[in-house]
Amino acid sequence: MPRAGVVIDCRCRRLKRFEFFVAAGRHQAVKLPNQRQFGIEMRHHQAPLDDAFLTRREFLCRCGMGMGGLSLAAFFGGIDALSGSARADAGYVSPLMPRQPPFPVKAKHVIHIFANGGPSHVDTFDPKPALEKYAGRLLPTENLKTERKTGAAFPSPYKFTKCGRSGIEVSEIFPHVGECIDDIALIRSMHADVPNHEPSLLLMNCGEARLIRPSMGSWISYGLGTENQNLPGFIVMCPGGYPIQESQNWQSGFLPGIFQGTYIDTQHTRIERLIEHIQNNYTSLKEQKEQLELLQVLNERHLKKRQQDAQLEARIQSFELAYRMQIDATDAFDVTREPEPIRKLYGEGTQARQLLIARRLIERGVRFVQAWHGAGQPWDNHDDIEVNHRRLAKESDQAIGALLKDLKQRGLLEETLVIWGGEFGRTPTVELPTPGSNAGKINGRDHNHYGFTMWMAGGGVRGGYVHGATDEFGFQAVEDKVHVHDLHATILRLLGFDHEKLTFRHAGRDFRLTDVHGRVVRELIA
Repeated sequence: MPRAGVVIDCRCRRLKRFEFFVAAGRHQAVKLPNQRQFGIEMRHHQAPLDDAFLTRREFLCRCGMGMGGLSLAAFFGGIDALSGSARADAGYVSPLMPRQPPFPVKAKHVIHIFANGGPSHVDTFDPKPALEKYAGRLLPTENLKTERKTGAAFPSPYKFTKCGRSGIEVSEIFPHVGECIDDIALIRSMHADVPNHEPSLLLMNCGEARLIRPSMGSWISYGLGTENQNLPGFIVMCPGGYPIQESQNWQSGFLPGIFQGTYIDTQHTRIERLIEHIQNNYTSLKEQKEQLELLQVLNERHLKKRQQDAQLEARIQSFELAYRMQIDATDAFDVTREPEPIRKLYGEGTQARQLLIARRLIERGVRFVQAWHGAGQPWDNHDDIEVNHRRLAKESDQAIGALLKDLKQRGLLEETLVIWGGEFGRTPTVELPTPGSNAGKINGRDHNHYGFTMWMAGGGVRGGYVHGATDEFGFQAVEDKVHVHDLHATILRLLGFDHEKLTFRHAGRDFRLTDVHGRVVRELIA
């Protein structure tokens, strides 16, 4: 048998369920044991290259957008019986098999653009002229308690301009987003629970600030499956490393492991760096096929003795998916295959590249794509907010505007829900110097969970609309308040689910993304 420290990276024509029994290590070919002792008939004829990838059933389901397979639905017992990559010969149905939501809706996919660190709403999408009146002076009301001490009113250093037919005011640092404002619903009355990154990130992503819970992307993949069995249903892109709370932000929690987000470090441009081991340069196609045929039988025997082992099930599924990704991922993540005018539309830089990848993934049927701005918390500007917010907006504004325009011109915006925002906002008052917390420059803002702004576009959202409001200074939401639980309930409704009924039985109770909270904000739905 293969010795420890060796990875078998292989392909076969007819992939079934298999598991690697060896630890990750350097790639090398290994000698197979005597096949007769396993009762396996090994075929050594030279098969055509195409046969190495698709069965006839898979061919019908994948080519021509699956129309060949659809035409045979009546003969094979309905659409559920057709997906060869989602259903094994033994009757196994993939948990990622695409499913229809209970309600008819437009939204089928989600792109979540995460401005991690907490962008300032009063500097981006929520203008507050009253701050000019009190500039450098204490507000007439007492400052709300946040993570650090704050002082006088701090007016925005940026100008706001009315954009689009709707005339919604947008900061000068987001001109390209402003051009698309008629497709956007601004939520100016968001609020969360605490002014700390860690719990607020988990609340925004998982609906729970402290305990282990499945992420929003995992819940959506659990409810809808995915349209492409050769790519993960939930992909997370964050250049340069992990954000705060790391992989907990896209965890599957108590849901099956197949629904966890797949992390991609988009600082890399070469496909071999983006996705490790995506290509095998050590083993021939024929050898890979023979190895998988053997592993297939071994793992079927192994699995029969452990039918209820969820961890084994998730591991097998992940390796099956990794095999299938060798074909589709190489294409999806290669933005050089896009026409030059499209690449120019998105612009240069990491944010442009990862949002273009997001569109390509959605186009290929991936259900949920999350694009983080960068490692750590780049929007967490306790100092030099004028310089830092302008730089961060410049890195992402053109690409976000291009994404919305590109989706719209391809007819994908109607079925793709685009979300932008951070885990909270920032104070309208200046942050006071605190040893060990900031540089003492008195030109930044502290965290603010009492009121902040997020926006949504496409996917059945009411465009050119502003929902709710903060007070005259932007310190807290006061009109049509929207909690994070309400946002999650609304997102699920746009995708065709009642947030109270999309549940999973665990530890004796039915859990859901919104826990026991949440209401649908129907004004945001077109």
